[in-house]
Amino acid sequence: MHCLKKSFVFIVLTASVVFGQSFINSPHDFTKKEWNISNNPCFVCHTRANGGEKYVKKPLWEHNYQQVSYNVYQSNTLNAKVGQPTGISKLCLSCHDGTIALNNFGGNTGPLEYIDSKNKIGVDLRDSHPVSFTYDSKLAQEDGELYDPSQSSSGLGATIQQDLLVDNQLHCTSCHDVHNLMGNDKMLVIMNVKSRLCLTCHIK
Repeated sequence: MHCLKKSFVFIVLTASVVFGQSFINSPHDFTKKEWNISNNPCFVCHTRANGGEKYVKKPLWEHNYQQVSYNVYQSNTLNAKVGQPTGISKLCLSCHDGTIALNNFGGNTGPLEYIDSKNKIGVDLRDSHPVSFTYDSKLAQEDGELYDPSQSSSGLGATIQQDLLVDNQLHCTSCHDVHNLMGNDKMLVIMNVKSRLCLTCHIK
C-alpha cells in the first residue's frame, strides 16, 4: 500500500482494470453525470499525454486555479509552517474549493456545474486540517505529539513517510484516496474506527 502516495500517476487501459469496483460508483466516478461530456471516467480530472493512454497529475483546468488565495489553518500551538496549498492538495481543491466548475474541461461549452455544498470546502481552510507542510523527524521532535514519520509504521506496510507523504509533505491524499482503493464511503486510506487514522500520526 505504500504506493498510495503516488496514486495520481497511472498508466491506464480502462478504468475498471486499475481502479476496479472501488473507483467505479465511488464519489469520484462521474461517468453517469449529465455534465460529463467524456465517455472516459478519468478525463474529468486527467488529461492524456501525447494522445496516448498515459495519465498525468494535471487537470485540464490547472492554470485557472493558481490565482486562488486561501485562508490557511494557523494556531499558536502549530509547529509546522503552513503556506498556500501546493501540489496534490491544490489538485483536490481545484474542485473542492468551489471556484472552478467540475465540467470545465475538454472544451465544454454547456452550462457550468459546480461542486455541491455538501462536498464544498471553499477557500477558508482555517477549520480544516493543514496541508502542504513538511512533516519530518524535525517537526515530530519539535511538536512532541507526532510520531516520527521516517520511523513509525503507517499500518499500510511501511512507514508514514513512505506510505502517506509526498516528498515529505502532508497533503489531502495523506488521509484521502481519490481513487478509493479501500472502497469506503469517506474515501479514507485507513478506516478511522476509534480514531485509527488520526492516531497514525498523532500521539494521544
